[in-house]
Amino acid sequence: MVSIIIPTLNEEDYLPLLLESIKKQNFSDYEVIVADAGSKDKTKEIAKSYGCKVIKGGLPARGRNEGVKVAKRDLLLFLDADSALPKDFLKKFLKKFKERKLDLAVCFIQPFGKNKIDRFLYDFFHNYPKLVLEKVLPNGYMPILIKKSLHQKIRGFDEEIKFAEDTIYVRKASKYGRFEVLRAIQTFSSQRRFQKDGWLRTFLRYILAELHMIFFGPIKSDILKSQFNHYLKNRIDN
Repeated sequence: MVSIIIPTLNEEDYLPLLLESIKKQNFSDYEVIVADAGSKDKTKEIAKSYGCKVIKGGLPARGRNEGVKVAKRDLLLFLDADSALPKDFLKKFLKKFKERKLDLAVCFIQPFGKNKIDRFLYDFFHNYPKLVLEKVLPNGYMPILIKKSLHQKIRGFDEEIKFAEDTIYVRKASKYGRFEVLRAIQTFSSQRRFQKDGWLRTFLRYILAELHMIFFGPIKSDILKSQFNHYLKNRIDN
């Protein structure tokens, strides 16, 4: 039913957490495709040990597009490598997607661990903006669940975009299909971006990116200096 696509680059610390959480799902009709951008660690070996199909990727947008090319299912689920799925996530997400007759959906995300401040900040930075802007300016943070036919209709992710390519992807797709933020569905994501760059700096970057997309269009330069996997030491969150 669903092809899970994960772009990676040196993710040996986090990828096992995600793949193990997928393995433990009460759902079996899926395939996992890892689009690797040339990892120098054990990322590819780990992916293969979990039975994933490993292909050549690139930056996240390209990796996702390459993954779709070999995907065999009608639904696509895009995940970040530093995420993890709670129990029954796939079953619940797909069920709600079908019940709501959607073509495209995202859900709430929560940080790893039980730190209340981190949870508040995730709601403030990610979840509440999704709700407020759902009908006006849809936001595309992972995970993204979409029909393969819709992905192909919009010609996938724009590989020229340097930052927030997932948001542009969702906004474009939502013009052609039914989109919702599924509030009752949650998944987990690492806080490493905020820990590395700082909460305030990251928040300001998101605000600047939003303003740029509204007034000037997609960000196709390195103006925000965002890099794929610039975390030299991936710290597992408590």
